[in-house]
Amino acid sequence: MRIAVTGSIATDHLMTFPGRFADQLLADSLDKVSLSFLVEELEIRRGGVAANIAFGLGGFGLSPVLVGAAGTDWADYQLWLKEHGVDTDSVHVSADRHTARFVCTTDADHNQIGSFYPGAMSEAREISLREVAARTGGFDLVVISPDDPEAMLRHTRECVGLGIPFAADISQQLAVLDREGVRALLAGPAYLFTNAYESVLLQERTGWTEQQILGRVGTWVTTRGADGVHIEQAGVRPLDVPAVPPSGTLEPTGAGDAFRAGFLAGLAWDLGHEQSARLGAALATTVLETTGTQTYDLRRDTFLGRLRDAYGAPAADALAPHLKALR
Repeated sequence: MRIAVTGSIATDHLMTFPGRFADQLLADSLDKVSLSFLVEELEIRRGGVAANIAFGLGGFGLSPVLVGAAGTDWADYQLWLKEHGVDTDSVHVSADRHTARFVCTTDADHNQIGSFYPGAMSEAREISLREVAARTGGFDLVVISPDDPEAMLRHTRECVGLGIPFAADISQQLAVLDREGVRALLAGPAYLFTNAYESVLLQERTGWTEQQILGRVGTWVTTRGADGVHIEQAGVRPLDVPAVPPSGTLEPTGAGDAFRAGFLAGLAWDLGHEQSARLGAALATTVLETTGTQTYDLRRDTFLGRLRDAYGAPAADALAPHLKALR
C-alpha cells in the first residue's frame, strides 16, 4: 500500500513544569491571566503531525510520501526523514518563512499549554496532490492531517475528485474551522481519526449526531488514552482494543501521531482493525515514554515483547513477520 501523509511539519520546543497549572489559575480571574512558569527542562525536537506519522511509517519500512510545507531551515530535517525512510521530494519549501514551530509546556499532571506558529505551513495550500500522485505513481491512501486549513480542504477535494481513498484527521484544526469547513473534510473518508474529546467536539462543530457522522465515514477510530481505542463502523458491532500499559516517565506529545502510524502500517499489511490498533497502541506507548516525537528507537525483540505482554503470544506472533524492518 502506497500512503501519502499531508499535514504539518514543525519543530517542537517541549518544556516541563514541575507544578500544576491548576494551582496557578484563579477561577475568578481567568479573564486577566498573566502567568509565567519556571520550567525545569527544555527539549528541542523535530515534529509536526504529518512528519511524525511519516517517521513512524518509515520506521516500519513503508516509505510514505510526506506532503507539506517547510521553511528555509528545512535541510537538516529533510535529511533526517530521508534517512528514516520517508519520501520528502514533494515537500514545498518556502523561500522566506521558517518551518512551523510548536511551543508546549507540560505540568506534573500531564496537562499541556501550547502555542503553534504556522510559518511555512501557510503555503501548503499551494501543493497539488494531483501533481504529487503523478510523480509517485499514485496512492492507495492519503492521510489528511492537521495543516493549513485551506490546504486540508484542497487536498480533501482532490482526493474526492481523483477517487483516492483518504483518512480524515482534523484534530487540532477543529478549533479554527467553521461548520462548513469541518463538514467539507468529512466528504466520505475511508477512515476518521479522533481522540475522545475531539469525537464530542466534532459533533458540536458539524451539528451532526454520532450516527450521522458514522453514515458519512467508512471507519471511525477514537483513541481514549489509557482506556484504549474504540473503532466503529455503521451497522457493525464496535471494537474496543485495550491500551498498552506504559512504564517510566510519561510525555504525551506525539503519542496520537504514533498510534496513527502503527494503525496505518497495519492497514498497509492488511492485518485488520484489531491487529492494526494493537500495533498503533504499542507504538503510541513507546512514544509516550520518550521525550520528543521522533526520538524513539524501535527494537524488534523489545517491541514484540511489549505486544506479547499486552495482547498475548498469538497476537505478537501474527505481527512478527511484518516487523522485519526493525533491528
